[in-house]
Amino acid sequence: MKLLRELVAIPSVSGDEAAVAALVEEETGGWGLDPHRDDFSVQVVVEGRRPGPTLALVSHLDVVPAGEGWTRDPFTPTLEGGRLYGRGSGDAKASVAAMLCAAHDLHARGGVERGRLLVVLGYGEETKHTTMPRAVAAAGSIDAAVIGEPTNLNFATAQRGLMMVDLCAEGNQRHAGYASSDGEGDFTNAILVLAADVLKLNGLFVSRRHPVLGHTTVTPTMLDGGVGRNVTPPFARAVLDIRSTPDWSHEEIAEALRRELASQVIVTSSRLVPCETPAGSRLLAAAQRVRPSSSTFGSPTCSDWVFLRHTDAVKCGPGTSRRSHTPDEYVDLPEVSAARAFYAELARAYLAEGDA
Repeated sequence: MKLLRELVAIPSVSGDEAAVAALVEEETGGWGLDPHRDDFSVQVVVEGRRPGPTLALVSHLDVVPAGEGWTRDPFTPTLEGGRLYGRGSGDAKASVAAMLCAAHDLHARGGVERGRLLVVLGYGEETKHTTMPRAVAAAGSIDAAVIGEPTNLNFATAQRGLMMVDLCAEGNQRHAGYASSDGEGDFTNAILVLAADVLKLNGLFVSRRHPVLGHTTVTPTMLDGGVGRNVTPPFARAVLDIRSTPDWSHEEIAEALRRELASQVIVTSSRLVPCETPAGSRLLAAAQRVRPSSSTFGSPTCSDWVFLRHTDAVKCGPGTSRRSHTPDEYVDLPEVSAARAFYAELARAYLAEGDA
């Protein structure tokens, strides 16, 4: 797919998306579409012949840095045996290319029956500076959305949230040789306090199990503390990566941690809440009719879905999630072609006659 190769060739690391956004604007304008590019997204609309609902195809134009370990130039798209290698080939420029080409195909065939198809491509998704909240606000009413991320064209009907927490323990600083001396008042070793709390984390949230995502998980990812090898630590800290489910609000998680642990609980990020496709989803029903071979699953990774969580939505795109952010990232081109056809057929089905 020519467009995908052109997208991958532009090193649009988060914060440097201007060139790739300009390419999208130029290409889609050349197809006869009417793109709109601003500081927080590129949006492309295919209008229906009659009023109706809006279906949004949503993805992002930024990629993570190339990193180490590549055996190919990460920003030279390389085709080998039906696979396209390059940073962002799967996450998520394959979805971007398939969504834009689907919009082209629908436009070339006279548009959609009613409503509108809206492609929304944001910036900075791979960082905390994602522009998608502003892009969604500018898009107007959205009735349903497909979030373009690598899922091998299966349907993610739930997505874990992400909450970041610092556990901070305090202790007494003294010479390590006198750590066990009697008669010198209360003594607390901050590292031992923190260690005891870390051991309590396993099983802390097993009382509730989401039918798709399972249990909320808490993973310590960083530890630091102490001031010297022969000094008892006055301070110790653990960073917790918490992957939440809709069964636990982030407020409930923080409350449980504070109730069960001795360390201070400092929530450093809680905006990425979990999402799930609503019961009776008209979008999911249409997607399953169009592509009955696809399965449903719960996604462990976050995406811009969080900013459309009150919308009828699923996450679906070409590529394999486990290849995201890795050296020699690649996508299978037949899957990208299948995604192009799927997005177009889904738009036709959802925006056809029927209930909005």
